[in-house]
This record gives sequence, structure tokens and C-alpha cells, in this order.
Amino acid sequence: MTRFFPFLTWPRPQGSLLRADVLAGMTVGLMVLPQGVAYAGLAGMPLVTGIYAALLPALVAALWGSSTRLAVGPTALTSLLVFSALSPLAAPASPEWVHLAMWLAILSGLIQLLLGAGRLGWLMNLVTSPVLTGFTQGAILLILWSQVPTLLGWDRTGSGFQVQPVAATFGLVCVTTLLLMRRWRPRFPTAMAVVALSAGASYLLIQQGVAVGGTTGFAIVGTMPSGFPSLTLPALPAPQMWPPLLLSSMVIALVSYLETASSAKHEHTRAGTQWNENQDLIAQGLAKLTSALCGAFPTSTSFSRAAVMLQSGAQSAWATVACSILIVVALLALMPVLYYVPRAVLSAVVIAAVLGLLKPRFLAQIWRVSRMEALTAATTFALTLATAPLLHWGVLAGILMGLSHFLFHRLHPRIIEVGLHPDGSLRDRHLWKLPPLAPHLYALRMDAELDFASSSGLANNIVARLSPDVRHVCLFAQPINRIDVTGVEGFQQLLQQLTARGVTLHISGIKLPVENALRRAQALPEGPLLQMYRTDAEALGALRQIRD
Repeated sequence: MTRFFPFLTWPRPQGSLLRADVLAGMTVGLMVLPQGVAYAGLAGMPLVTGIYAALLPALVAALWGSSTRLAVGPTALTSLLVFSALSPLAAPASPEWVHLAMWLAILSGLIQLLLGAGRLGWLMNLVTSPVLTGFTQGAILLILWSQVPTLLGWDRTGSGFQVQPVAATFGLVCVTTLLLMRRWRPRFPTAMAVVALSAGASYLLIQQGVAVGGTTGFAIVGTMPSGFPSLTLPALPAPQMWPPLLLSSMVIALVSYLETASSAKHEHTRAGTQWNENQDLIAQGLAKLTSALCGAFPTSTSFSRAAVMLQSGAQSAWATVACSILIVVALLALMPVLYYVPRAVLSAVVIAAVLGLLKPRFLAQIWRVSRMEALTAATTFALTLATAPLLHWGVLAGILMGLSHFLFHRLHPRIIEVGLHPDGSLRDRHLWKLPPLAPHLYALRMDAELDFASSSGLANNIVARLSPDVRHVCLFAQPINRIDVTGVEGFQQLLQQLTARGVTLHISGIKLPVENALRRAQALPEGPLLQMYRTDAEALGALRQIRD
């Protein structure tokens, strides 16, 4: 039963566990309320849908997930992807926009649900860390730039833009406060306090006659409906909408999984437990479907809120339940308070949240490890910025470059001529300037599988080194842990070439699955021109006799 209903394994809520979970859940709830409203605005959705996306979807993800302390709900990256996907298709906050956003949640949720149910979570590993980093950093810059006009209250005039002084004051003071408090008191619910104080200040200014909107005033959130969302299904989109929706849904599902993986691995590492990626894919997919039924947009796992959840001492999924209770209270009683919140404050909340994810030196860090992967990250980053709002092109280009790099290395395996180091190990003979193991011998090692990608590389390397002086070839086969049909055929052809030249092939340390595959294909004939050794020590002893 626990396989299909993981929540049956939740601990009983009692004592210190419940106190710790309630405190952690309330802390995250005070964060998610202002962030949810702000991220809904970033996604072009009605602001209340950000709170809807933080209620039932979070509960569903906790009920069916293997990582029960994740903070599921609206996130900055997912909201930006929603906005970029729908910008060419509809007007922000329009009924059509909302319906299409719901379909993005449905489609991306179904993708994750099917991948999890089919135990295909490993497919998501095709996205390498440099690709994710390049995309994330580019998306963060786009998020920051998109929030600057609201933060400063830019008002378009005939000659350009004019800053609203009141809105700019609200925005700059709030973003400064949020950044400073995150450094000094990271566990304090600063975002909720800033929103509440700014709502009070906004109310007083309006009572003093400061205009709402215009060049001398400032924009506010306005009326938001109280109560719970009504469950509904969106109308089917027009046929021409399906291709862009499907493509964007795949990118959202991918990015959402990677956000979840980052937080889930951290949670399970701290707890000393094993992460079930497929179960979390199912949970994230169900959460997105639930968000769509609530009239909201795709959800994901928040880096910042998940970190606060753990830092606040959350022990189990009961912390999510406590967070949801707080959101219920907000939907029933706090909506009138949000009426007076300046929109510049919501932009400040978004900016402060994503600035913590910015890594200015990410390219330099990757460059020190791999120049090719740094180029992949830089290309993903540049295309993410250049193709905005069509952000999927950056991710797709990065994935293609990563796969091309992977295939290049598979098609060009590392093959070295080995020599005996003074410490007794076999190493690259030319790198360490070692003598040959024996005269008339070419000894080599291939650090790859013997399959369709490496078979021709191995054969070409050996044939290129053959000369009238070479009478023996020794393959140290310990690194070869798999062989396919192409590898078997390539090995047979190589053995035939060596036999025709009268060259003896020595094979050392071949793994049993590889040997069994070759024997089933009758590719290891008995005879003096094929010698096999179980260990490298045994092979070195035989080669020493050749030398002597």
C-alpha cells in the first residue's frame, strides 16, 4: 500500500516533532504568501492564483512524494517560463492566457507523471549541470530585468520613461531591507513583514491624497478574491496552439525536475536516506495537475523556501500541512490586507529571491574543470538571453551540445600505450617516459566500453601501430565492462587481421560478462596466437618471459 500511498509512512504527529514542523511550516508559509502573489504577476496570471498554486499542489506533492520536506508551489523560473511560453499566444491575465497556463500545468504534469510511472527519471540526466547553470543564470537576468520597470514605477511618456518617485521609494527600500535581513536574520519572515508594513504605509499615503497610478502616484495590488479556488477544467485550446504548448511543457517539466532534484538530493543527504526520483516525478506531476484544476499555473520546488524549511527544523511532511493551514487562513481573512500592497514591493520580493541564485563567476568555475563544458554553459546562457521570450532554445541548444560532446568522447575513446611504473602500476608510457614492457610488443589499455562507438577506434589504433617488428599485442582489458554486437564483430575482425600477420594477441583481466559474450560468438578460438590472463600480474609475468 505504501508504494501507491507514500503518505501512509508519515510519522504520527506528536510531541517535539509536531512543534518543530509547525514552526517550520509557519515560517515557510509567511514566505510563500508574498512570493506566490509576486510570482503570479511574473507569470502574467491573476495575482491570487499564486496563492492557489501554493495550497493544494503543495499538499498533493507531500502526500505522494518521497521527499516530504520540499517547498512546492510557484517559483521564479517556472513563472518566467510560463510568461515566455504564452507571450506570443495571448494577452497577459486574459481568460485565454489563464486557460493556456492551466494547459501548460496539465501537459507538464502529465509528462512528469508518465516519466515517473514508467521509471524513466534517468532520462532527465541528459541535462548536464553546465546546461542547467547557464540556463538558470540567463533566466535570472531576464527575471531581474522584467521586474525593474515595476520596481521603479516606470511610466511610459511621449519621450521615453518617467520614474514614479513613490513607487521607486517603496521598491528600493523594500529590496534593500530584504537583502540585508536575509544576511542578518535569514530565518525571519522578512518578506511577509515588508509586505504588511508597506500595505500600511500605502494605506496612509492614499488617505493623505497620494494618487493610485499616474506619474505622481504608485500602483497597488487591488482587489483579490477571498475564499478557496473552485475546481475546474480549461477549455481545449485551438489546434495551432498545441505545438508551442507541448514544447514549452517539456521545458517546464525538465526545469521543474531539475529544481526538485537539487533540493531533494540535499534533503536526503542530510537525512541519510535514498532519494526515489521516480516517486518525486509522480508527486510533482500530480501537483501540477492539481494546480491546473485550481485555475493556476505550473508549480515546482523552490530552492529558497526548501532551504528555509530544512533550516527551520522541519522533520516531516506535517510541516507542509502547517504551511497549508496558514495559507487557508490567508485566503479567508488576509486578502483585504493585500489590496494596498504596492506592486513595486512585489517586484522587490521577486528580485530579492532570485538574487540569491545569481552566480557571477559560474563560467570561471566551470572553465577550471572543463573548457568544453564552459563553452556549453556560455552558449546556453547567451541563447537564453538572445532568444527571450522563447527560452526553450537555450535549453535545447545546451542539451544538443552536451550530447554531442558525450558522443565525441564515446567515438574517440582514450587509448594509451602502457608501461610499468616504478611503483608497480601500469601507466601511460609516453606521459611518464617509461620503457616498453617487452621488445616486439605493443601493450595498450582502452578506458571505454567495447561497443559500436569505440570498436573501430580500438581496431584502428592497433592496426596503425603494427609494423614488421611488432610480434605481440597485449590488451589490458580491465576497464572494458560491456560489449555489444558491433564490438564482438570488431574484435573478430581485429583478431583475424592479427592472425593473418602472425601477431599474438594477449588479453589481460577481461571481465566475465565480456568474455562470455565473446565465447558465445565463438570469437575466442583456441590456439597459440591468442593468450588470455586473469590478472595483470599474470600477464606481466608472461610478457617478462618474452622480454627475457
